Amino acid sequence: MEILSYSPEYAEDFKNLNLEWLKKYFWVEPHDEEVLGHPDKYIIAPGGTIFFVKDEHKIVATVAFMKMEEGVYELTKMAVTPVYQGKKLGQKLMEHGLKFAKNEGWDQLIIYSNRKLENAIYIYKKYGFKEIPIEENNPYARGDIKMKLNLS
Repeated sequence: MEILSYSPEYAEDFKNLNLEWLKKYFWVEPHDEEVLGHPDKYIIAPGGTIFFVKDEHKIVATVAFMKMEEGVYELTKMAVTPVYQGKKLGQKLMEHGLKFAKNEGWDQLIIYSNRKLENAIYIYKKYGFKEIPIEENNPYARGDIKMKLNLS
């Protein structure tokens, strides 16, 4: 398995991997539809990035880092296809993303999530993310936890 950076040829994989978990655990919000349908516009063009795990000829996991403001990025849209869950691909993506973020000189990562996603919350805490107060008008209706990791 290898970790790849974003290429437009993987845009559909990015969308489908994320729709899979959103539909399983929650619902697809308009914000999700917009970002997942246009990752070049909402993630890549403003200065973010997306990584993928590829096994043979199939994309099986992904994570995005969306620029919020200078030096601050949202870790978002982390997804692992069900057949590959439990193989620590989320942790591999996290390690790769953190190394990338530090090399880029980013200051802080934030995450909006939901406490129902216990495995994801476990990974975030394992890598040093700390819970912080979540604002009332957070971008996700399903979001009930906000976490941050200072990189500098």
